[in-house]
Amino acid sequence: MEPELKNRLFPFHQVKGEESLAKNGRLLVIGDVHGCIRELEKLIKVLKPEKNDRMIFLGDLINKGPDTKSVLNLARSLKGYSILGNHEYRLLKFYHSIDSLQLRSYEKSTIESMDEEDWDYLKSMVLWLEQPKEGRVFVHGGFLPGSPWFTQPAKVVTQIQMIDKKGVPRKRGETQDGQFWANLWDQKPFVVYGHTPRKKIHRTTNSLGIDTGCVWGGHLTALILPENEIVQIKAKKNYTK
Repeated sequence: MEPELKNRLFPFHQVKGEESLAKNGRLLVIGDVHGCIRELEKLIKVLKPEKNDRMIFLGDLINKGPDTKSVLNLARSLKGYSILGNHEYRLLKFYHSIDSLQLRSYEKSTIESMDEEDWDYLKSMVLWLEQPKEGRVFVHGGFLPGSPWFTQPAKVVTQIQMIDKKGVPRKRGETQDGQFWANLWDQKPFVVYGHTPRKKIHRTTNSLGIDTGCVWGGHLTALILPENEIVQIKAKKNYTK
């Protein structure tokens, strides 16, 4: 299934090199938005993007929150890069009839709100973005330690959270005795990721997780590079209740 999915859905082109990501400007890296348009608008006002700045969305722009459509419109207007998240991955498989999904209620709402321009935007998302000179890569979920990161498929890098005792990538709810992948990531490059929500950003020697659970009432977090500055906006409420 994965080779077919790769060929039919995504170009999987990657953008390499610092100059192509942000020429003479900042990189503004934003964690999982999940339809939280109010918080995203406030974050953009604080960040004040300038002409040479480039924005990177770490995936999961859609679903669960109050206004996926407006989030996609804003993200598209900012002309940044968007990385494929597990939520976009699921909907694209459904859209192309590659996977017969039992749609969740929030997915139905998202699909009903989207037009072809929105679908094209999802299809333009990439698996990862690399800064070779900086030794840094941006991805939604993460990578399986001990395996070449740049060869890993969408079903791994968009969804991975835990590693079970057999070394198999899992979601948090799928294993009771697994270890979080980033805690085992002792190789290069340095990984900046989202996907796994926490109350605070999660730092290790070789990684940084910036999904701080905005849609669950936490914060929407941005990482500013090269300054390594963190900016956060508190969520108005828990939108999943």
